Amino acid sequence: MDFFWTYLWPVIVIVAQSVLLLVILLVAIAYILLADRKIWAAVQIRRGPNVVGPWGLFQSFADLLKFVVKEPVIPAGANKGVFLLAPLVTCVLALAAWAVIPVNKNWVIANINVGVLYIFAISSLMVYGVIMAGWASNSKYPFLAALRSAAQMVSYEVSIGFVIITVLLCAGSLNLLLSLRRRTESTGCSAGTGCRCFRCSSCFSSRPWLRRTDRPSISWRPNRNSSLASWSNTVRRLI
Repeated sequence: MDFFWTYLWPVIVIVAQSVLLLVILLVAIAYILLADRKIWAAVQIRRGPNVVGPWGLFQSFADLLKFVVKEPVIPAGANKGVFLLAPLVTCVLALAAWAVIPVNKNWVIANINVGVLYIFAISSLMVYGVIMAGWASNSKYPFLAALRSAAQMVSYEVSIGFVIITVLLCAGSLNLLLSLRRRTESTGCSAGTGCRCFRCSSCFSSRPWLRRTDRPSISWRPNRNSSLASWSNTVRRLI
């Protein structure tokens, strides 16, 4: 019994949390894709998906079923094993990156101290899925396209890395959960996201300079009879 509560139960909890996160993530992505299709349909003045389910809400799941049951087309000269493994590698790595991303300030699947490095490593490994797909086709044109896509992914990672380094310098930790907590504590945001917004009451009250209490009350719209001098004085007082 001690073996179960000591070793097996933590594994069961992690697996259950992972499955729950993946289900919520995939359902959210399905409806985000549906919203994207509906928005572009409205831009092009057409209806968009509206057949499967009420208002077309089940269209993404119908597309998933279509992709599952459709016949896979594999080129005759391709390496079948690597050709089928390449998209699986990319999808698994893309979902595995969410293991260290905190959903809330008190909940994350894997609370590791090198969460940012883990995301960098996973995002770098996704390049191999693209290269594997181009290599397995046994054709030079898909392989050149795969190399171009890999170069684009690497270039994007460099710019994203500089952005994340800025956050790390402010947080002082590679742990994403700890960085989120420090951000929340430093801003006092009641939403738990550490935002610096004007609409959040706690963020607004924690910054006196947003309330403009140290400046005299100024009429932003002087009357129609005001002269140019009064306008210039108003602008000078604002500055």
